[in-house]
Amino acid sequence: MATMTTVVRGTPATQASLWRRRVLIGMVMLYVGVLIIAPLLALLRGAFAEGLGTMWESVNKPDVWQAFWQTLKIGLIVVVVHTVFGTAVAWVFVRDHFRGKWVLNAIMDLPFAVSPVVVGYMLILIFGRRGILAPLMAAWDMQVVFAVPGMILATLFVTMPFMVRVLVPVLEAFDVRQEQAAATLGAGGWLTFRRVTFPALRWGFVYGITLTFARALGEFGAVLVVGGGIQGRTETVPIYIFRSLDGRMYTSAYGTAVLLGLFSIILILGTDWLRRRQE
Repeated sequence: MATMTTVVRGTPATQASLWRRRVLIGMVMLYVGVLIIAPLLALLRGAFAEGLGTMWESVNKPDVWQAFWQTLKIGLIVVVVHTVFGTAVAWVFVRDHFRGKWVLNAIMDLPFAVSPVVVGYMLILIFGRRGILAPLMAAWDMQVVFAVPGMILATLFVTMPFMVRVLVPVLEAFDVRQEQAAATLGAGGWLTFRRVTFPALRWGFVYGITLTFARALGEFGAVLVVGGGIQGRTETVPIYIFRSLDGRMYTSAYGTAVLLGLFSIILILGTDWLRRRQE
């Protein structure tokens, strides 16, 4: 008995669709490769060009660890502030309606459009020696410009939208009937938020915090202008990398950049891994 084998070939439309998908995937891979993977490989090559030992010696310095501590301290402060106030802003945007809301919503995206260098300069115009609030700063004996408070303000500005823009769509997708049901059963406002609202928004909080922290770690322009990049006082990791490149200390600059990039990548990938594990 002869066995007949039927070969089913795709229609021309199916084959065209398959080729379009392949071309699109290839374009995406090329795009990511040129803009992200290639620079990372070049950075790793520069860091380890003279060997692992030389690279470690170049980054194992008091200046480097001081810059890392300064960067982490500013990042943590910024995350705490935006977790509280960013959540409040997102809540108001979604749950309340008031005159001028669209203006406030548009202003929230201003940090995406304004250059960080301009942000630093604006802070100098406000808090500098001849700034608008200079008499008030002198009366309080407070230094903002060329000091850590100014660096914190600059980082707060450039990272302001992240928590809000992550939480707003999550809040919009959340069914308020769950909160209403909890209230009907006698739960108070705080208990409802802790048992009903927060679990639904949990990963929005996590992603907002992660993006805010990662952006704070890499801020350069605004912090350099308002902080002055004073070695040992107002120098963050990006500023240290810039100073090392300017001083032709390439191995130290590349090695420090690798450490900072590795920390940010672990932070983002770790968050995504935890979310997938929970699912």
